Amino acid sequence: MIFVPLPFVVALLLTLLFFSMWRNSPAGQRNGPFQLLVALCIAQSVAVGLRWGYGLTEARYALPIIASALPPLLYASFRTLIGSETGRATDKLWLVAIFPVTIIGLLLVAPILIDGALILLFVGYAIALLYLGRRGPDSLSDARFETAISAHRALLIAAASLFMSAFFDIAILFDFEWTNGSNAALMVSNANLLGLFFLGLTAIVAGKAQPSVPSNEDKSQGISDREQDQAVLVQVEEALSAKKLYLDENLTLVRLAKKVGLPARQISNAVNHLTAKNVSQFINDYRIAEACNQLRETDASVTAIIFDSGFTTKSNFNREFRRVTGLSPLEWRKQKKHSN
Repeated sequence: MIFVPLPFVVALLLTLLFFSMWRNSPAGQRNGPFQLLVALCIAQSVAVGLRWGYGLTEARYALPIIASALPPLLYASFRTLIGSETGRATDKLWLVAIFPVTIIGLLLVAPILIDGALILLFVGYAIALLYLGRRGPDSLSDARFETAISAHRALLIAAASLFMSAFFDIAILFDFEWTNGSNAALMVSNANLLGLFFLGLTAIVAGKAQPSVPSNEDKSQGISDREQDQAVLVQVEEALSAKKLYLDENLTLVRLAKKVGLPARQISNAVNHLTAKNVSQFINDYRIAEACNQLRETDASVTAIIFDSGFTTKSNFNREFRRVTGLSPLEWRKQKKHSN
């Protein structure tokens, strides 16, 4: 029987998800950094399988080089979901190459330092990711509102995966110190790969949150007082009601700010302070209100109403509908018809 190491199974799963991600993304809206991240996760899984599954010792040189590119590329990928008020990272992806080049240098002159360098790199970028998403889903101001919440959750999982990878690197380091690496293969093939698999999954989930075209909005920031927040919120609500901007399935915080004529941070602060919600939930409240109106006034199918109210997926619509109303769409429609 042919032995198939677990890392190859992980690589196969990620490959299938990668092609699904590629096929389902419009040609002009593919998020290259996230797709490159998944490709690197696949390459790393294959290298781990060759090293620990088939004993190909030459693969040990590729492992730290590929691993060093994952954290900065992960960070740069999530930065593509942040609008112009904090800058884009797509034009600075070449900086990711600094870390593999550094590891190659350490391989040549001081290989003993590689493990420590990778641990610091993973922990450092895990902290950087948490800081990047510190304002919740509104941090990803260039992600579509429908996907911003899931993309932010993916960011948190990605940070946890980096912490987990660093932990297992430390465990493997001590294993080599205490037992000459007798348990290293088991730890790498099972525990450490779990973090690698999570990184690939988070890239695929977050990659669905397509960034918009950068806007030239005002970059001025500041903490608004309550009166300013109220003025901002009134302006946003008037624009949403008059123009029905919430029906745009590709609406993002950056696009909303551009259409309203206010900085994205001011809109986010006003919504957060006055409604105790993030902007994604605030916009989805309008979409659910539109869906409720159609459920009550028309006989259109729920599927048709999903798309007519600004949603693109049934799962997200059902989750948000239940959050707002406490019922499923069919239950809500049935209840309203019986009450009339």
